[in-house]
Amino acid sequence: MADERYEQGLEVLKEMTGGKEFPPLEAIHSFYPGFAEFIVSNGFADIYSRPGLDIKQRELITLSSLITQGAVDQLDFHIHAALNVGLSPKEIVELVLHCSAYAGFPKAIAALGVVMRIFKEREVQI
Repeated sequence: MADERYEQGLEVLKEMTGGKEFPPLEAIHSFYPGFAEFIVSNGFADIYSRPGLDIKQRELITLSSLITQGAVDQLDFHIHAALNVGLSPKEIVELVLHCSAYAGFPKAIAALGVVMRIFKEREVQI
């Protein structure tokens, strides 16, 4: 059962990364394999694979939550993932703007800086 959850989580993670390797998870796995397995099984199999919301909706929720928390260190992965699962650049920027009303301008501006950098790296236009 645990192996099935881990494999299911890896499939979701592959969709989110566009099939690319995910070095932060590999680093965690090298340091403490059990924690990496927990992240994949719990976060990506148990949470992202639940019925009721699609992966795009889940990424909108995740990005909103991270922005609200000021967790900009986690935004890189989830902005890339949002683009990889089909969110449009406009939807991502509108989400950041929307969060400014609830999380405050400093957190939204910090998030927008990450969005701008990733869009530039990926040559994404709004």
